[in-house]
Amino acid sequence: MEYDIKDRTAVFGIQVVKLIKKFPKTTIGLIIGRQLLRSGTSIGANCEEADAASSRKDFFHKISTCLKEAKETKYWLDITLKAEIFYKSEEVEFAKQLYRESIELSKIFGSIGRKKDNKNVSSGSEAHIV
Repeated sequence: MEYDIKDRTAVFGIQVVKLIKKFPKTTIGLIIGRQLLRSGTSIGANCEEADAASSRKDFFHKISTCLKEAKETKYWLDITLKAEIFYKSEEVEFAKQLYRESIELSKIFGSIGRKKDNKNVSSGSEAHIV
């Protein structure tokens, strides 16, 4: 089975949205939730842009942005967990699951990004994510 990172990042973005709906409607919840929403959904958007890149350089620039956004999302999820935003165990577990996935996404985009110096990666706009 072929693995599609675009689908994985879309599902992740949707999961982030679902988690944010559970954030408390306090100043802290709104601010952290907004930050998490922006970074968590940006990963997939930049992944889509990478797939439509006009050049190899553009492709790797978008992949670099995916990596940065995945790391930022991991940061906000870490803050969410350590600041004990949630009290219900199922909400905490959901946040932990997303935290683990943000680590995996960071590893994936880091690995793709490291291939930019590898001559086995196609040049031009043929460098697409599958």
